[in-house]
Amino acid sequence: MAASPQTVSEYIKTFPKGTQEKLAAIRKVIKEVAPAAVESVSYRIAGYKLDGKALMYFAGHSKHVAVYPIPPLPAATEKEIKPYLVAKGTLRFALDEPLPLGLIRKVAQGHVKRVRAMQANKKPAAKKAATKKTAKKRVAKK
Repeated sequence: MAASPQTVSEYIKTFPKGTQEKLAAIRKVIKEVAPAAVESVSYRIAGYKLDGKALMYFAGHSKHVAVYPIPPLPAATEKEIKPYLVAKGTLRFALDEPLPLGLIRKVAQGHVKRVRAMQANKKPAAKKAATKKTAKKRVAKK
């Protein structure tokens, strides 16, 4: 039994040439949109994290490639993804059809926007609570 791929490059090489080309094109788009994203193989598929948060995944299959999950998108883009949407969070692209790279780019941009929004809304609650406790201790000691 062959060892599981440890890198995205190794993962892509496990597929036939035509599938490799599609996966490499998706990878290129993600790297262009999120150059700081860190690649990994997780759940036996290619994945990306941005600032420690899951960004998105892609996978190859015998008759298609897929991108997961689907972030909140503008209404116009939601209409664009409909032909490829096979599950709540999965876009599937047939191997015998051209990849809609512009659409994949919009999905990747939606993920970056989602991760950035999560970071912007993140409140350092633990730090504030610790600061209040420290302040109370200082007051109590006086």
